[in-house]
Amino acid sequence: MTHTPLKRKEDIGLSPYELKFRGRHRSQEVEMSVFDIDTESVKEETIHSIEELRKYKDSGTLTWLNIDGLHNEKLMGELADNLHIPTEILSDVMEPGTRPQTEELDNGLFVSIKMMQFNDALNQVSIDNLSIVLLNNMLITFQEEKSDLFNPIRTRLRKHNKRFRDLGTDYLAFALLDVVIDNYIFILSVLGEKIETLENKMVLNPDRETLRAINLLKHELSDLGRYIKPAREVISSLVKMDGDFITPKNDKHFKELQDNINQAVELLDYYHELLYDVLNIYHSSMSTRLNDIMALLTVFSVIFIPLTFIVGVYGMNFDNMPELHLRHGYFIVWGVMMLISIGMLWYFRRKKWF
Repeated sequence: MTHTPLKRKEDIGLSPYELKFRGRHRSQEVEMSVFDIDTESVKEETIHSIEELRKYKDSGTLTWLNIDGLHNEKLMGELADNLHIPTEILSDVMEPGTRPQTEELDNGLFVSIKMMQFNDALNQVSIDNLSIVLLNNMLITFQEEKSDLFNPIRTRLRKHNKRFRDLGTDYLAFALLDVVIDNYIFILSVLGEKIETLENKMVLNPDRETLRAINLLKHELSDLGRYIKPAREVISSLVKMDGDFITPKNDKHFKELQDNINQAVELLDYYHELLYDVLNIYHSSMSTRLNDIMALLTVFSVIFIPLTFIVGVYGMNFDNMPELHLRHGYFIVWGVMMLISIGMLWYFRRKKWF
C-alpha cells in the first residue's frame, strides 16, 4: 500500500495562509481539464492558464475543472484570486496528508477525502488526496496525480449531460464521492477474499508464510481504517449540512452516500474481526500440532522406559546372573521387550491417546 505523507519537518510552523506544497511530487506537470456542461452538449477542453478559465466563470453553465498536480504555487494563488477561494482552503488542498474534512465557505463548500485505487498489476492499493471545492456553477477537483478513477463519471457526463446540468454541482460532487466510496467497498472485498482464502488454507496447512500474510493483511486493514472512518464523518457532515450548496432535491443522494460509507465501515470492522479469528485459528492449529507432536514423543518415551530398564538390568556386570548363561536368553529378552512394546501401543491406541 502506498501512503500519503503526513508531515515533513520543513513544513512545521508554516502559516495556514501560505500557499506551499507540502507533499511529494507525483506529477511533473500540472494538468487542467474542463468539462463545461449545458442542456445540449458537453464541451471538453484542456487549459493551460487561469486566464482561459475566466470564460467559464460567469457562463451560466455547469463547469467541472479538474487539476492534476498540486505543486504549482503560482497557479494556486491565481486560482484563489480569480475564483475568490480562501487561501487557507487552498493551503489545505496543497497538503496531501491532511485529514478528511468538510468546511462551509461564504461562496461554496470544501471537501477533502482520500481516494483509493487497487492496482491489479502490482497487487497493491494506492492512496491519494482528493479535494473538492464546490461553487455556484463550478466544481473544482484537485488530485495529486492523473488518475482514471473518474472516467465512469466522464462517460456519464457525455451521455446524460442534461441530468447533471439540471441537478447542479452538488449532484456532480455526489457522483464523484460515490465513485470514491464504491472503490472503498471494492478494495475491502478484495482484501476480504484474501482473508477467506487464508482461512481455508489455515484448516489444511498452517505455516509461517500464512502468519506473515495475516500480519500483512492486518496492517493493510488498519491503514484503510485510518482513511475510511474519517470519510464517514465527512459524509455525515454533508448530510447534516443546512447550507445553500446542497439542494433539497439532492438530499436523497447524499443519504444514499451515507449508507454506502456505513457499509464500508461495517465491512472494515467485519474483516478486522474475521482476521483476528483467522489469527486465533492459526495459533490454535499450531498449538494442536505441537500437542500432537508432544503426545507422540511422550508415547515413544513411555514405551522405551521399561525397555531401558530391562537393558539396564542385564547390562550390569554381576557374576551371579543366571539368565546370562541361558542358551536362548538373548532371544527371550527380545521377545519380552517386543511384547511390552506391542502391549503398550495397543493400550494407548485403545485409550485414543494418539
